Amino acid sequence: MAKVNKSGLAGGAHILVIPYPSQGHVNPMHQFCKRLAFKGAKPTLVITKFISKTFDPKSTHLVAIDTISDGFDQGGFGQSEGVEDYLTRLEIEGSRSLEHLVKSYQSSSRPIDWVVYDAFLPWALDVAKKHDIKSASFFTQACMVNYVYYYICEGVLKLPVTTPPAVELPGLPPLELADMPSFVCVPGSYPDYFKLVLGQFRDVEKADLVLVNTYHKLEVEALESMSKVFPILTIGPTLPSFYLDNRVPNDRTYDINLFESNSSATIANWLDAKQPGSVVYVAFGSMVDLSRAQTEEIARGLIASGFGFLWVLRESDSKELELARGAHDRSLVVQWSPQLEVLSHVAVGCFFSHGGWNSTAEALSLGVPMVVFPQWTDQTTNAKLVQDVWGVGLRVCVGPDGIVGRDEIERCVREVMEGEKGKEMKRNACKWRELAKEAVSEGGTSDVNIDYFIAQLSTYSSS
Repeated sequence: MAKVNKSGLAGGAHILVIPYPSQGHVNPMHQFCKRLAFKGAKPTLVITKFISKTFDPKSTHLVAIDTISDGFDQGGFGQSEGVEDYLTRLEIEGSRSLEHLVKSYQSSSRPIDWVVYDAFLPWALDVAKKHDIKSASFFTQACMVNYVYYYICEGVLKLPVTTPPAVELPGLPPLELADMPSFVCVPGSYPDYFKLVLGQFRDVEKADLVLVNTYHKLEVEALESMSKVFPILTIGPTLPSFYLDNRVPNDRTYDINLFESNSSATIANWLDAKQPGSVVYVAFGSMVDLSRAQTEEIARGLIASGFGFLWVLRESDSKELELARGAHDRSLVVQWSPQLEVLSHVAVGCFFSHGGWNSTAEALSLGVPMVVFPQWTDQTTNAKLVQDVWGVGLRVCVGPDGIVGRDEIERCVREVMEGEKGKEMKRNACKWRELAKEAVSEGGTSDVNIDYFIAQLSTYSSS
């Protein structure tokens, strides 16, 4: 944890904060901006022109917004021909438009003091260095996941992984192949995304600081080990302040929602009518596309568990919708939900999730045990941590046909909701919730690290 004298922090330093253009990256970096603004800095969140069209800019009252181009201003990723096309255009057009934006600020009354860039966008570092602007790389995923990718980049972990039964690396728990990020355990899968995650370490040693979206007590060994390589500051968890320390005014939502509906009142009323800890909340994120067969198994497993469930499910899954709704008053199926409000509701006793880092951090911060059904990227490693390191949930077992059966789903839900192991998971979840609050409260590790970061802004901007 960094140490800093709090006198004279921020001084109105102008920080350009640039997330990768997806919900899971915009949210944590926007929340970081709110913390900076709360402490007196002047952050500007830089999003793509397409994303800027999807929300009301008045909702981001604490943070200034500006835009760059990803090359697809009318449709974003959906307008591209695929991952390779999108990432190529994003770097070309993103670099060009960011260069223009930086030049305009540097000749204005609000020159940029620092650039905080998403580690997925290493080309932003090049722009910052070209203009002699201090920079910090922002890693949005868990430190332990980042460390796996670092070991691959350094050649310490060689692919394909053939070491049985588990790989042991400094700062990490023993990891079997199935615990590795999906790009590692399934060689050749999603090569463009794999290149993207490894690219996080491109020239990162040239950044002045490295910020990680986690908190110290959650990943002590990995952070201490990685801190020997990079100047790391933990600044998480990056939830709205209302759910943690409640110090940042009017910070109850993420504000920038690319997926939203008018179902909030319906959900709140339904949950209010349920007993404490009696509902399973089911949501697999915006990028997960389950097969019809798998969706039906989930529906039947949830029904067989006997517990009420709130399920975020696409309208296109019509057969499964009908099946899930067949549970009548025990189920509510929606296309979108206000996830933080749901997870913080007293009626919710379990989060059945894909295990994305933002969802996992939310569950940990709100004290909700989990059933995890990982799909790809970091989710497999997060599931390992949830079950075996943090002790707050179960990872489902996939059958030989690649499907998680209804019996397995019922078993996991029942264990978390009413089993002896589930009681221990609930205790652990409450422990991590309190430690998350402690980290961002005044004097906590993440709070002090943010103060230290701002002190660096003031030092460099006044020099």
